[in-house]
Amino acid sequence: MRARDLMTAPVITVHPWTSAKEAAELLSMHGFTALPVVDDDDRLAGIVTEADLIRGRLPAGPRSTREAVAGKTVGDLMSSPVIAMGTGTDVAELCQTLVQARIRAMPIVVRSAVVGIVTRGDLVRMLARDDLDIARDVKQRLEIYGGSGRWNVDVRDGCAHITDEFDDDTDRHVARLLALAVPGVVAADTAYAGEEQAR
Repeated sequence: MRARDLMTAPVITVHPWTSAKEAAELLSMHGFTALPVVDDDDRLAGIVTEADLIRGRLPAGPRSTREAVAGKTVGDLMSSPVIAMGTGTDVAELCQTLVQARIRAMPIVVRSAVVGIVTRGDLVRMLARDDLDIARDVKQRLEIYGGSGRWNVDVRDGCAHITDEFDDDTDRHVARLLALAVPGVVAADTAYAGEEQAR
């Protein structure tokens, strides 16, 4: 599965000159954890997170020497440069990067233009998909590719087992790749139905 299969698009973005208050309102209204920050040409300039806004909006305690930042803009608070990935990035690589970099959201770009975003929440929702729903989606993709009545699909804990009525290695390879592109599929294998029946 690729980032394009999982990303939220279109994505809500802000500009460096957007007020911190407006960014906080957008995060709260949509339940987001981060917003990509773009320039005039919609190219990724940074990212602003809940943590950035909390640091910038809460008043300092009486003993703190930190200055109040009321009236600050997203550009004052955002993280930049920011990690981003392309639409063709494998979800496993994307997931590993989110965990290793300790970030909660990954902007998805095409030539620096933000086209989507993938969050840890998106990945958890994908893993939580019902096996029957996953099997239905896999079967639908396979029927578009190779016709109906040909494929048997069984999914358990996100692992798809596909049997093909025809003995065609190339088609089974394509079937496996199609299955792996379905959200919620964590592994896929294929077999010729005749071989399974002979066992």
